[in-house]
Amino acid sequence: MARREVLVQLDDDLVTQLDDLAAQLGTNRSELLRRGATAVITSEDLATADRELVAAYQRQPADPALIQSARRLAAQTVP
Repeated sequence: MARREVLVQLDDDLVTQLDDLAAQLGTNRSELLRRGATAVITSEDLATADRELVAAYQRQPADPALIQSARRLAAQTVP
């Protein structure tokens, strides 16, 4: 995959922490920043999906009979 160089300004303490962690993990600062960016994007995607699911249930609540069935099943299977 093609990469593009991007300028990011970080304070000295954060750079030191990144470098220390990179050394511990046997990688480099750029790889850690790529992983961090991916984690932020993934986290936001999951949060968006959660918000959409909540909104869907608010528009169309679950059938009470389905909820009751799920409770009975859970009560039978949980020790």
